[in-house]
Amino acid sequence: MKNLILILCLISSIIFLQNCTSQRTQLISLNSSHVGNIHMISNAESRSISPENYTGEKGKGGMADIENGTAGYRARELGRGWKVNPFFFVQPGETMVLAEVDKSQSGSINHIWLTLSENYRHHILRIYWDGEDKPSVEVPLGDFFSTVAPSNGHAQGGQAGGQAFGNGYEIPINSATVAVNPRNGFNSYWKMPFRKGFKITLENRNEKRVRLFYQVDYTLEDVPKNAGYFHAQFRRVKKLPYKEVYTVLDGIKGQGHFVGMYVLHGSRSPGWWGEGEVKMYLDGDSEFPTINYTGEEDYFLGSYGYEPINPVTGKSKGYANFNTLYAGFYQVEGHRLFGQYRWHIMDPIHFKKDLRITLQSLGWQSGERYLPLQDDLSSVAFWYQKEIFTDFPKLPSKEELDLVSHVEEFKIKR
Repeated sequence: MKNLILILCLISSIIFLQNCTSQRTQLISLNSSHVGNIHMISNAESRSISPENYTGEKGKGGMADIENGTAGYRARELGRGWKVNPFFFVQPGETMVLAEVDKSQSGSINHIWLTLSENYRHHILRIYWDGEDKPSVEVPLGDFFSTVAPSNGHAQGGQAGGQAFGNGYEIPINSATVAVNPRNGFNSYWKMPFRKGFKITLENRNEKRVRLFYQVDYTLEDVPKNAGYFHAQFRRVKKLPYKEVYTVLDGIKGQGHFVGMYVLHGSRSPGWWGEGEVKMYLDGDSEFPTINYTGEEDYFLGSYGYEPINPVTGKSKGYANFNTLYAGFYQVEGHRLFGQYRWHIMDPIHFKKDLRITLQSLGWQSGERYLPLQDDLSSVAFWYQKEIFTDFPKLPSKEELDLVSHVEEFKIKR
């Protein structure tokens, strides 16, 4: 009897260790790949979807015929396999499916790269998880990659002035999860697990077609039970009502953690615009939040108005752009438009039931008094949660999204 008990205990221990090893392998592949453990081997299968392999199937890349490829004419003397179909055209008003994996597959999107021209606010990126018919990511393209910039009057491609919002005037970003590389190479490294497939679409709200190059890199593998679904939500207020706070995120129900935000702040005040506080309401908080930051630039990990002081004159040197792994700030040249990002990679904000985030918009007036501002505010909130959340507010119309229509309002008068 004692021997039987010992055998049963031994079998239980082996099963436990096998489960732990399996879970460890999954976690390395899905949740914690970095320089320190890049040598660890897993059972994941690498796949990639692009115009050259639209289904992502194994051994199916570069098979487009010369007659049907978007660049077939350019490869006419070389033949099949020689960069025949490297891009798609997205027509005006069209929503194109960029990538889709069926419900039988599980794994993780690990990297997205794409590039296109035209106004980035007129192109809407959406991502759907596990066969849902509503997106868990719905964001204008430039805002998702934390870069939005109007032209300075010398547009690319012969376009006039403010119509060249975006293309050729991107702000470079070099962070842990997002990179915008010259000229307009957009990269996302957000980890995006899926259990029953996914779908990525791009809507073209512009008046003309755009040429789109892109790549979606993902792995097929088991997904740990504690892996959350990736979400991103856009909000925008053209003119914040007097004495109202700006809502970054609201209505989120479930368990997860907030991992960062991007804010584009258009200031209508000639003075300092970033005195307001970021507040995070967790798990039933009502009037007062659990987490209360001390100022807008403080939350984005700068200080004292992002303005270094000349040690000789004691006067401000003006705004100082910075770009780091987890936080960054930039001023759009010649405008009172300011981009700010912060990623909570090392300090995620955990919630068990619900989450709401707000931002005050404050400046200064006489007598050292705060001045409630009526500024233009846009934001993207990024978070993970156990549940697939799709209850988003309606995305603003093309006209409501547009910055071109009133960007002159933020232009610095010389």
